[in-house]
Amino acid sequence: MFSYFASEGPHIAIAPEVLFEIGGVAITNSMVYGWVVAAFIITVLWILSRRITIMGSRGLAQPVEALTDFIYTFTSNSLGTQERARKYAPFFAALFFFALLNNWLGLLPIVGQGITYGESPLFRPFTADFNGTLSMALVAMILVQVFAIKESGAVGHLRHFFAGNLLNPLTYVIGLSEVFTEFTRLFSLGLRLFLNVVIGEILIAIFAYLGGTFGFATAVPFTLVEVFVGLLQAYIFVLLTVSYLSMAIANSHEHEEVAAKVKV
Repeated sequence: MFSYFASEGPHIAIAPEVLFEIGGVAITNSMVYGWVVAAFIITVLWILSRRITIMGSRGLAQPVEALTDFIYTFTSNSLGTQERARKYAPFFAALFFFALLNNWLGLLPIVGQGITYGESPLFRPFTADFNGTLSMALVAMILVQVFAIKESGAVGHLRHFFAGNLLNPLTYVIGLSEVFTEFTRLFSLGLRLFLNVVIGEILIAIFAYLGGTFGFATAVPFTLVEVFVGLLQAYIFVLLTVSYLSMAIANSHEHEEVAAKVKV
């Protein structure tokens, strides 16, 4: 995405760069980076899962286990039951670690101009590409709908959008506005993560360049801030996704209870 020490100034590219094509499909440096991070996460978690024991974990397994337990706890609190948390927390944990490591590993010097493929950087942070964060948000929101249907049924989930008397035209107007809100959530999820990552990396590149010979030292404070921001944004991304699922399930059940009382 950028070069810290380019003599002519920091090289900043907002759009991902195409490296090659497979079957007519353009493969960008952000896609390659996303695949590498996904493979890294799968490998590390597989290794750590074999080291977790009843007596407790050690080393790198401890923070991973603590973060996973934290995600399980707030998922359980948000969705209301531990049964739902056991079903859905693995997905939210995977989403969290994917966003977190995309943010953190993107701060390494090899990302950007560190390693090139032809004239283009080989790696670009997946979360610094709006296509990447939008695809993450799309997967998250689709699965929210799937999970909500699984919990409330297709009809119950539709009633989450079209609540009220179905003979009243206003019900459909409000329902369509609720559907539109779901699409705005999709874009806000992706855009929030993208902008936070990109703005932070641009600041690091600019201050590294302004530092000249001491560019590394001037970039360190902003890099440390981005470590915290990367963690925070991964948490917010997952927190919002869990909240959307919680609201969909809660609203559907409320509508079912109201309908049952009306019949009585």
